[in-house]
Amino acid sequence: MNSFRRANIITGWIVFLIAAVVYLITKEPTASFWDCGEFIASSYKLEVGHPPGAPFFMLISNFFSLFASGPDQVAKWVNTMSALASAMTIAFLFWTITHLARKIVSKNGELDRAALISVIGAGFVGALAYTFSDTFWFSAVEAEVYATSSLFTAMVFWAILKWENVADSPRANRWIVLIAYLMGLSIGVHLLNLLAIPAIVFVYYFRKYETTRNGVLASIGVSGLILLVLLYIIIPGIIRVAGVFELIAVNGIGLPFNSGTVIFIIVTAGVLAYLIMYTHRTRKVLMNTILVSFTVITIGYFSYGIILIRSITNTPMEQNDPETVFSLLDYINREQYGSSPLIRGQYYNAPIISAGEGKPIRSKIDDRYEVTSYRQNLEFDDRFQTLFPRMWSSQPDHIQAYEKWGKIEGTPITVTYPDGESQILQKPTMGENLRFFMRYQVGYMYLRYFMWNFAGRQNDYQGNGEVHKGNWLSGITFIDESRLGQQENLPAFMKDNPARNRYYMLPLLLGIGGLLFQYQRHRKDFWVVSLLFFMTGIAIVLYLNQYPLQPRERDYAYAGSFYAFAMWIGLGVLGLSEVLRRKIPGIIAPIVATLACLMLVPVILAKENWDDHDRSDRYTTRDFAYNYLASCAPNSILFTNGDNDTFPLWYLQEVEGVRTDVRVVNLSYLGADWYIQQVSRKAYDSDGVPFAMTLDQYRTGKRDFVYLVNRIDDYVDLGEAMAFLRSEDPRTKSLGNNRDRIDYIPASKFIIPIDSSHIIETGTVRPELAELIEPAIRWEITGSSIRKNEMMVLDLLDNNNWERPVYYAVTVSRDLYMNLQDYFQLQGLAYRVVPIKHTSVQGQLGSVDIDILFDNMVNKFRWGGISDPSVYLDENIKRMLINFRNNFGRLASECLVQGDTVKAKVALDRCMEVIPREAAPFDYFMIPIIEAYYRLGETELANSFLSELSDITEEDLRYFISFDRKHNALLDYDKQIRMHTMQELVRLSSQNGQTELSNKQEETFQALLLLYQSNS
Repeated sequence: MNSFRRANIITGWIVFLIAAVVYLITKEPTASFWDCGEFIASSYKLEVGHPPGAPFFMLISNFFSLFASGPDQVAKWVNTMSALASAMTIAFLFWTITHLARKIVSKNGELDRAALISVIGAGFVGALAYTFSDTFWFSAVEAEVYATSSLFTAMVFWAILKWENVADSPRANRWIVLIAYLMGLSIGVHLLNLLAIPAIVFVYYFRKYETTRNGVLASIGVSGLILLVLLYIIIPGIIRVAGVFELIAVNGIGLPFNSGTVIFIIVTAGVLAYLIMYTHRTRKVLMNTILVSFTVITIGYFSYGIILIRSITNTPMEQNDPETVFSLLDYINREQYGSSPLIRGQYYNAPIISAGEGKPIRSKIDDRYEVTSYRQNLEFDDRFQTLFPRMWSSQPDHIQAYEKWGKIEGTPITVTYPDGESQILQKPTMGENLRFFMRYQVGYMYLRYFMWNFAGRQNDYQGNGEVHKGNWLSGITFIDESRLGQQENLPAFMKDNPARNRYYMLPLLLGIGGLLFQYQRHRKDFWVVSLLFFMTGIAIVLYLNQYPLQPRERDYAYAGSFYAFAMWIGLGVLGLSEVLRRKIPGIIAPIVATLACLMLVPVILAKENWDDHDRSDRYTTRDFAYNYLASCAPNSILFTNGDNDTFPLWYLQEVEGVRTDVRVVNLSYLGADWYIQQVSRKAYDSDGVPFAMTLDQYRTGKRDFVYLVNRIDDYVDLGEAMAFLRSEDPRTKSLGNNRDRIDYIPASKFIIPIDSSHIIETGTVRPELAELIEPAIRWEITGSSIRKNEMMVLDLLDNNNWERPVYYAVTVSRDLYMNLQDYFQLQGLAYRVVPIKHTSVQGQLGSVDIDILFDNMVNKFRWGGISDPSVYLDENIKRMLINFRNNFGRLASECLVQGDTVKAKVALDRCMEVIPREAAPFDYFMIPIIEAYYRLGETELANSFLSELSDITEEDLRYFISFDRKHNALLDYDKQIRMHTMQELVRLSSQNGQTELSNKQEETFQALLLLYQSNS
């Protein structure tokens, strides 16, 4: 036993060191895309990030940030925290596997040398396999909550196994209390850890009781009850009860805000302390353990007090404004994101019968809490509701995806509306509902990720079922070709993708072997691991009920499931060792089994995954964020819309203190009253956004939608239109015979008169361009209504009077432009709104100020190391490089139009220097670059680039055309854009007098056209 204990501890720490070294040398040195920038910013200054928050994660990250030598090193240290947490997870995985393995092979608790090597080898291989797995490695090298959440899952599962060893000891329950405390703390990181509860309950049941059918059913019920109590009673219930105290204290007694919350905490602490002492004194062991466990869960959960306290101080980043228990409850419940039906609910095309009042929204009004609005409670036609609803989102693009994945034909149902009109709608059948569930939610959004980790991965392109994007791949030709088409003559963008990882299904096969071995040799533990595997995998699929066309890959959500499978990979080594021991005596068999499995699984995983998981020396997120900010004039307002054009900018401003004069305003948040309030306040060097509307005018429930009613056909002064909208005169809130309040503007065409001298004075337009200034901005908003975020943009345009520059990031969706794009001026990664009209053509929006754009693109912009071929650039980064290359092409073209060949040449050469073909292979957006080189007289270089683009495009096209017609619907866009590219290359070569090259291009195009037509 002592020899095993010593070997187990030492090898566990060796595994930790291996994982730590790997993660530390491959971690990203700065912020990453998606939520990471926001997490680093909120941790560094203890601000309030997006719901449901991660306060304990913030505290740990804040501690690590203290080691940074300067603000630019903060992100590196928070990433280091994730790396170390992940390495510690690997150590706990090792100790978990060895615990399970020892129970299988030990005889009366003793291990001979061969068994000892088998057990240690099983833990070593299983832990290292997970170390180098795709999903876990991705999270280990960035500042996200999933690495820390995985550590909590690993700790609680390991802790219950430690309890199992001492279950008969009088002090065994301290392990239960520890588990409860860890789970309480984990609530302040992520709720995924709670899904380990059923597995923990079964470890307890199998250790304490004889196994019976009724006992198993009771354990299932108890584990489900504990999970439901935590998720739906304790987590929201504590805050709800605090809300009752708060209402009584503030509205009833007249005490200051949050007094009731403080009283509730004091009362709760007192009651729990009394009950714990009472049950201890009266020796009620079970009740005492339950009370202590509840108390430590509550103590851990109270990390959310940080969110409440910091929100009260109005930090610059304060999402959802959770400064009262009422708004904190909405924050934790993620109310801003809505919810999806689980047990019973509507199909995507269910008619709405009524829209009633739901939960009340309480706001601070003077010295009281008042109900200022209600959440909407929609009632749907019962005929379009179903049990287990999987297809529920009514967004048009989601509906198209439902129809594709579910192969919807439906059952016709006639629906009669209140106005007497009827319509026949196709209600999906339960079979189609389940087909979508199995094909998309289980197959595409879980099993595909599972196979990424244990079979192999095709590439890092995010797709929606396309045969060439983001599928799993084995490396075994006949298996891959049966699913993904021919694999021999792949185009460069497929075969050279760093994320093309082939494991030959070896991790999968070893894991399945371990699964079967454990089932045969220790069935109780098999069911425990299976329960953990299910609860952190398929159960999450059931709970999330994801709609299609997710904005990013979601494999990180299932890391716990892959953790459980790694246990089976380790036990597979043990099973192989046991088989070999029948033929080979002594210690040779376990050594051979361990070494063979080590080389065939962890080593292959490390070799295949290293290049697409090594983020060292990659500064793209930070530098691209800098480029957005550098595109803006001083004291600007920059509209953004998504995570990746917002969170990195917030990181750069909040942590590194870069361009804090620019106010970044996220349009997807601007429909929320708390966010409008937030951006209206001064932050650092940026004054508040100058809205004219007051809180009472934009509070939730007021002007959420504004109708555009064309009572006036001519253009209406925007100031007059907004004054009409701001008015509370009842005559401005009624239409026809409708007695309900209606917020509307009696026009959809607007005009902003322009004082050209003021425009020059404010620097909105440079004096050299003064003659281009329009006497007025005129535009029309299409559609019958605008949302609150669009209303606030109009309010800003009306009230700003050109005092502060207003920009739209180039990544903002066009449906948020409100048809203002003709008055955009490209100045970098942002369009400035200016009174210069330039009709948008061929996707090129607005005008260009070549002096500003040239200075930004050529002199100011930073490039994050993308020209270094050793730096891994994923699809997300390469997609962003298209914006840069497109801007360079447009800059060069505009320079040539204005006769500035010197700037055009410098811009083009700079483009090829900072965005080489290795970073972003040539595609359609290379055409403006080639065309500009021709116009400069750089014929030889242009011909070279044209030929290279032609070869790449032809190779891609021949690959796409090789597929059966059944794939045409999903491949059609790819084929069309490449056919158009080939057509443009024929035009370019012909227009520029390259007869031989043009003839060759024409011949190639015609040949491809025939193939394309025959395949269509």
